[in-house]
Parts: sequence; structure tokens; C-alpha cells
Amino acid sequence: MIFQGSIDRLTDLSEALPTAVLIPSLYEELERPALTHIRDHLARCRFVNTVVISLYADTPEQYQKAVEFFRPLPQPTYVMWENGPRVINILSQLKGRGLDLLGHRGKGRAVWLGIGIASLQAAAIALHDADIVTYDRSYPLKLLYPLLEQEFGIAFSKAYYTRLGTHPRRMHGRVTRLFVIPLIRSLAEIFGELDYLRYLEAYRYPLSGEFALTSDLALNTRIPANWGLEIGLLAEVYRNIARKRIAQVDLGIFEHKHQAIGQSSDEGLQKMCRDIFQSILRTLMETEQVLITRDHIRALRVKFRREAQNLTRQYFVDARFNGLDYDRHQEEVTLEKFEQLIVQAGEQYLEDPTGAEIPDWTRALAVMPSLREELQEATLTDMAEAQGILSQASQPLTAVPTQLGGRAQAIAVPIRQIKERSITSDVN
Repeated sequence: MIFQGSIDRLTDLSEALPTAVLIPSLYEELERPALTHIRDHLARCRFVNTVVISLYADTPEQYQKAVEFFRPLPQPTYVMWENGPRVINILSQLKGRGLDLLGHRGKGRAVWLGIGIASLQAAAIALHDADIVTYDRSYPLKLLYPLLEQEFGIAFSKAYYTRLGTHPRRMHGRVTRLFVIPLIRSLAEIFGELDYLRYLEAYRYPLSGEFALTSDLALNTRIPANWGLEIGLLAEVYRNIARKRIAQVDLGIFEHKHQAIGQSSDEGLQKMCRDIFQSILRTLMETEQVLITRDHIRALRVKFRREAQNLTRQYFVDARFNGLDYDRHQEEVTLEKFEQLIVQAGEQYLEDPTGAEIPDWTRALAVMPSLREELQEATLTDMAEAQGILSQASQPLTAVPTQLGGRAQAIAVPIRQIKERSITSDVN
């Protein structure tokens, strides 16, 4: 339930501390009903000052459709074509100065680029995926509110929720239930109650892709470039801020698109588990000075099997008691695949313990101080061009300056206003 008082309070707070919602998305999500549902609810969020869409589109036609799709939003909205020629050209310039981000692909790069623009506009940034079926405006409200109440002292909020399907009624969240939870418990039995493991165990849903963070934290956070983004981000938060500055918020029953298990460790949920596992091992070495050996990997496999089997029995009882469908055999088959993955992923980690992480924004700004502004201008130009209103190709679109925290910033013009006017050199 959304309380009007909370909406009014957050709206008032956002006048002094602007907010942004960042959504990384593939073009394909525009063709599914979930993103339309998300857009329509965001349009009613008066407490969201800016929306940033970090979009992967294969063609200019797809990008143009995306710009039109988000046109109903009343907020200043940036639809960044993250793999478009203008953004790629900027990243090529960055590579020429010694920082190569072109080798990174996927959600990690999309999030990193989106943070660049969002941090120009907002003091607090909420991020969520584009495939949430159960979305409503309470999601950004709950994520952002703890950050804007200054007396709370919160810098990072993380969502948790119940993963229950409705048709049929059954448990979801297989990677969390059948891999991450038994993995953390098994690691604690082998290495002891290390601080980092207690920290991970404290999260009620560590793999949730819905979170919010201050712009300062966002600019100082390395972004994992693989499928271990959520767990890798928690490792960055662990390094960067005190535990008392972290909040968890309950989003209730949550549903989104499901991934296949995959046929190998390079596909589907198995790939996700591989990247998660290696990220946790890497962080244990970095923060707890734990030296991982092959003996540890073999012992971990045995411990994991027992912990996971115990949990499947618990899930079976919970499901039966609550009238949920539960295929215990299929759950056992899934955890067996996850168990085998521990050995494979462990061997890969031992051969190469380094990970794929995008450097934080402070390093990128040291290389190219105007990087965020250039990405913003490229996005505004792409959007205007997609609407077919650039009458003079030689005239760049100049962002409108504003002030946030004493620094010169820029804001986007809402898409509906871009469409209604020509872009000229006197836009300032």
C-alpha cells in the first residue's frame, strides 16, 4: 500500500535532493507488456525528477521507436542509445586516452553509462530492470525514500521480496534459493563466520536487481561487467560504506521474466551462478585474505550438496503447507547442476582469479573530465534526431544548465517538449 503522506514527503524532499530512476533495457523489452506497465506507473511518480533509459538497440529504427515509446513520461527523460554510434565514438575517444570500456558488454556497461548521466541530474538514483511484471510506483518510492531523509544517514537501499508465481502458484528465485543461500552457508562452515559472509547472509534477497544509491556512492563504485553484477555490487558497497548506512526495503510479491537453466556454464542461470561464485571467492580473497585452494573447492562441493538438499526438503514442506506447486525432483536436478558448476567455476577461478569490472566513474573523469556531459549531449542529439527535428546537422544540441550541489549540471527536456519544438543555437 502506498501512503499519500509518504508520496508528499518524498516529493518535497526531491525538490532539494533531486532523484532519478535508471532502467537498463534491451529493445526487446519494449515489445513485452511489463515495460509499458513500468512506464505508465513512472509517469505518476511526482517524486522522480529524471528518468534515464540505457538502451541496447540494433538499428536506428529500433532506437526511434524507443524514444517514441517513452514520450508519455512527464519527467525529463534521457533515452541513451548505449551501443549507438555517438556513444561508441565517445568510448573510442576514452580508449584512445588509455581507458578501454569497449570490451565490456551487457548490463554492466549499460548501468555504468546510465549512472554517468543520472549523476549529473540527481542526488539519489534508483535502478531496476525493465521486465518487472508486478511493478507499481511504490517500488521507486520505497527505494528512494531512505536516501532522501537526511536524518537516516542511508547511502544504499536494497530491495527484497517474495518470489511467487501465480499461474501456477509456485516458488521462483532458483538461483537465490538453490545456489546462493546454500553456498554462503557452506563457505561459512569451511572458512568460519567471516565478516563478509555475515554481511551477505544479512541480505534477505541478495540477487535483487532493484536498489538505490547516492550519486556520490555511484560515482565511486566499480560496476561488475558480467552476470554477477548484483552480488559484485554488494561487494563494492561492503568496501565503500559502513553497514549502518545500508537499508533493505520490502517490495512484497515480485514477478519478472525467467531465465532458462542453460546447457552449460556459459548459458542461462548456470552462467549467472558461475559469475556469482567467482565474485564471492574473489571478494573473500580481497577483503578477508582467504587463500582458496583446490582442496577448498572439493570440500565446498560436498558441503554445498548437503546444505542444498536440506533446503529442498524445507522448500517441499513449505510449499505443501501453503498449497504451492513444487516439483521436488526438478529442484534436485537443478541443484545437482549447480553443484557440478562449483568444481568447474572453481577451476576457472584458480586459473584466473581476476574479474571483469568496469572502473569507477572517478577514474573515468580523471581521464576525460567532460565525459558525463558529452554522453548527455550525445543522448539529447540522438533523441532529437530520432524525432526528425534536427534542422541543422552542424548545430549541436546544448544542454540546459542548472545547479546541483554547487556544480554546474544539465537537465534534459521532456521528450514531449522536444517533439514540439525545433532545436536551434539559442536553446540556452
